Amino acid sequence: MNPITVLICDEFSIIRNGLQTFLEASQGIKVVGVSDSAMSALMLIRQHRPDVVISGLKYRGMSGVELIRRVVAEKDASGAGARCIAFSMDWDDDAISEVLRAGVDGVLIGDSKREEVEYAVRTVAAGGTALCSEVAGRLIDWFRSRDLHPGTDESPAISTLTAREREVLSLVGQGMAIEEVAEELSIRVSTIRTHLHRLRNKLCLRDRAQLVSYAYRSGLVKQSA
Repeated sequence: MNPITVLICDEFSIIRNGLQTFLEASQGIKVVGVSDSAMSALMLIRQHRPDVVISGLKYRGMSGVELIRRVVAEKDASGAGARCIAFSMDWDDDAISEVLRAGVDGVLIGDSKREEVEYAVRTVAAGGTALCSEVAGRLIDWFRSRDLHPGTDESPAISTLTAREREVLSLVGQGMAIEEVAEELSIRVSTIRTHLHRLRNKLCLRDRAQLVSYAYRSGLVKQSA
């Protein structure tokens, strides 16, 4: 089995070195490059085609959020391409919102343990979503503070979804990888990919991160919890 390939990009060498040390000690994961700038990271991504990019948020010239947007934009129609994990020593609500809107697949905080970094890389590489506990807790608090009830934030487009599409969207919203959704629903992975493609088109959403956000906002995740 081929290893999961990872590129690390952060302006601080101590963070780059720390993440590299964590991952190089993990079986089945290979660090194919490190960079201290977003522009050089883009060149390395095109050169090495990594499975996962771990990016900080601040660089000279281009922000980490813009880097993530560009990486997401370079995915092909099937969604193939590098998946992104954002890494920061400190997360505020605006930063969390920015990276989620940019299409990030995972979020890690500075004091993450090696096991948490490894888990995030494996989960994201498999098509899942990985949020550190602090960020996940903030999102839960935010949704609770809005006093959401199922259906209160539905767009007219959700009424066009089939029962199966709602099931797929709900499971994706819970952070399941494509293979896990297929196993849960006892259908093929290729069928799940087709459902996800149709969901993005029907709901006018760009990527998996936006599908996850929509699943929460529409109440589907609460309904299945």
